[in-house]
Amino acid sequence: MWNELGISGGTAIVILIALYFVIKWAVKNGVKEAYKDITGKKPVEDEKNEKELEGLVNDSQDAKI
Repeated sequence: MWNELGISGGTAIVILIALYFVIKWAVKNGVKEAYKDITGKKPVEDEKNEKELEGLVNDSQDAKI
């Protein structure tokens, strides 16, 4: 079937793997957004990431001073 479209087997596998990760990312973000809409609060994982990012930013600003 892929040969009829002019796509080799290796290219088809790469495309399918990329499609898998794009769909996985989209579903994950959709679930997070739905959770935020339903509960009105951010997921715990996002709060942890924001705190870690703020710590890194503060550390880099302290290093510049």
